[in-house]
Amino acid sequence: MSPSDAAAADLRARIEEVLRRQMARDPQRGAVSELYEALAHSVRGLLAERWLRTQEAYEQRKARELCYVSMEFHLGRLLRANLLALGAEDDAARALEVFGRALEELEEAEVDPGLGSGGLGRLAACFLDSLATLDLPARGYGLRFDMGLFDQAIRDGRQVEEGRAWAPERGWPWEVVRPEEAVRIGFGGHVEVYAQNGRVHRRWVPAGEVLAVPHDVPVAGYRTSTVGTLRLWGARPSGPSLDFEAFQAGAYRLQHEARAITTFLYPADDTREGKLLRLKQQFLLASATVQDVLRRHLARGGRPEGLAEDFVVQLNDTHPALAIPELMRLLVDDHELEWEPAWDVARAAFAYTNHTLLPEALEVWSLDLLSELLPRHVELIQEIDRRFQDAVRSAFPGEGERLRRMALVEPGNPSTVRMANLCVVGSSRVNGVAALHTQLLREGILRDFCDLWPDLLTNKTNGITPRRWLLQANPRLAALISERIGRGWERDLGRLRALDEFADDPDFQEAFRAVKRANKGDLARRIAREAGVVVDPDSLFDVQIKRFHEYKRQLLLLLWVVDRYLRLRDGELPDVVPRTIIFAGKAAATYHVAKQVIELIHAVAAVVNADGRSAGALRVAFLPNYRVSLAEAIVPAAELSEQISTAGYEASGTGNMKLALNGALTIGTLDGANVEIRDEVGDENLFIFGLEAHEVRELRTSGYDPRALVDADPRLAAVLEAIAGGIFSPNEPRRFASLVEEGLLAWDTFMLLADFGSYREAQERVDERYRDPAAWTRSAVRNTARCGKFSSDRTIREYAREVWRLPAQPLDPAGS
Repeated sequence: MSPSDAAAADLRARIEEVLRRQMARDPQRGAVSELYEALAHSVRGLLAERWLRTQEAYEQRKARELCYVSMEFHLGRLLRANLLALGAEDDAARALEVFGRALEELEEAEVDPGLGSGGLGRLAACFLDSLATLDLPARGYGLRFDMGLFDQAIRDGRQVEEGRAWAPERGWPWEVVRPEEAVRIGFGGHVEVYAQNGRVHRRWVPAGEVLAVPHDVPVAGYRTSTVGTLRLWGARPSGPSLDFEAFQAGAYRLQHEARAITTFLYPADDTREGKLLRLKQQFLLASATVQDVLRRHLARGGRPEGLAEDFVVQLNDTHPALAIPELMRLLVDDHELEWEPAWDVARAAFAYTNHTLLPEALEVWSLDLLSELLPRHVELIQEIDRRFQDAVRSAFPGEGERLRRMALVEPGNPSTVRMANLCVVGSSRVNGVAALHTQLLREGILRDFCDLWPDLLTNKTNGITPRRWLLQANPRLAALISERIGRGWERDLGRLRALDEFADDPDFQEAFRAVKRANKGDLARRIAREAGVVVDPDSLFDVQIKRFHEYKRQLLLLLWVVDRYLRLRDGELPDVVPRTIIFAGKAAATYHVAKQVIELIHAVAAVVNADGRSAGALRVAFLPNYRVSLAEAIVPAAELSEQISTAGYEASGTGNMKLALNGALTIGTLDGANVEIRDEVGDENLFIFGLEAHEVRELRTSGYDPRALVDADPRLAAVLEAIAGGIFSPNEPRRFASLVEEGLLAWDTFMLLADFGSYREAQERVDERYRDPAAWTRSAVRNTARCGKFSSDRTIREYAREVWRLPAQPLDPAGS
């Protein structure tokens, strides 16, 4: 028997074993969902030995380890990813033949885990993949949500949020629950002051506790023996048993309250109860993680003051900021370190990634709310703030306004704690996520901190894993690339540069177009099935797929769609490039303007798609419930990538990288990582438009008048009149008037109207290029060839070398 035959036979036997012994199911009668779970358990079994060996090696070597803490990890489906990492795809397909099932059927039975919602969580997932692939000792820390964000349904053109337990009833096959390693998380209560050994001590006495139970998920490195760990904390009641009489009397509410902490990702915070729930989520993540890290350090024989030598904790945005005062509590109160050495340990242990330039998106918490839930932590934050303000006064005497900007606690009614300032003050390094973003941080919200600590801020441009976003998502293109330049690019994306020499090759161009056309055909069928819109796969597929927010400007694309529709309706465009406009993305449940834009998209689509005058020239589709597996279907088929945020607002973006890597041309502003994409792929291979970040600031400062722009542009005026006047809502003519009158004409905060003329001109350049298939394909190939910089492997190498001081720890090849 060949090694390949033996591997397939072994996997088939494992699947049968799971079906028979765990599910009591005849293997020949297993449903697709059961076969998926059996295969997933079997693949996890293949990973288990490597996983155990990885953990043992790190412990034996006392390897310095990264703890990557993130509120979300947007993993996507794991079956194909793990099979690719193991090199076991063909083995799995052959093992399933005896059951009469194809691997693709089982993949479709896998539900995306509800552990993330957008770019923040997807970045964290890419980083875990790269950390394992590069043999870097690391553990991710997050929350094990029961329902995640929400499922998005569209009813009568409106977004409706639906809660759904995403894991199978028999449990998620990729996780191992470890209740014996649960930690207690306190809330509320008071602070006791007592004297001991001649010192005054303070001790937090919580009013109640919950358990944080770890759920561990293996993270397989690509074609390496390393298997990392993602530890997800689930909230559970703290009692060992249930008091029946208390339960009967109504104490069951406590059971539900504990579990509610990790039921939904980002619960609505427009009520006091919602704010409390969010704060509990954040503290549970912070406290459980810090307790776990400190426990593991001490178990190695380490001393509390040596924690930062063994572990580095990366805070992915401000959600885990409370880890800083929590570590101080443990060091000062429990381990009795003096303040100064404890603070030295904390600052050395933490690093912080900033992800936003929006002042309103920088988290603040009411001091009253924090005091109610975490009284000891408020004392610690106030002490950190007092000492920090002393340092600022010493460095910048007499600069009261600077002191006010830098303070952790902002006086007011109510007083608030600035979580970003806490993260900056409590970290040894802070990073932005794109060159422009970091520059704007240095010039803007972090300027004062950079004046105090010039070496604090560094740039680490985001990246994406090519294993997920090319090898897995676009197997046709991956095969074509490997056929022309060989393998190895999966771990060294810079090798794609060799494709440059084929950019003008007619045979390669034809093959490249054939791949794109096949992917578009797949997506067209999915659009028909899920959105009920029939689209032409030979039209230009123009996509905007991302979280809905005003600064991301989905509305700007929609204004252009309306402009084109009006011109088609009026017979002004007899020879037009056919377009299919594809939207996908969720709006936060309480973000009413973003939800109204989704409604308008559906209203415009209903009119455009039904009008014979635009038939064959323009179609609009919205694919609901955007998630990783849906992105994996859209990205390979996309031809034009809409990255049109207001310049100076997008930190980085990673959707732009995924789309460019798969041969889509970017139309975008010079915002976030678009700047670096332009630098890599070349000006001639994308379409830049609009105001730059400094011009946005200057225009706003000088006095921006959006109405004057409308008065000077009849086409823009016609677009706004069509929306506000009810062309797309004839039964409710004023339905969308507020978007125009109260949003665009009154304020136009994100300068859609200021950029509309430039955007319209850029879209004309898109049409011109698309009319020349050779020119378009040349640019598409060069986008793919020149995206090597945007591998998350490059990002992680930079972090490991410059921020974390984290050496690789490769395992020996046994078991690989």
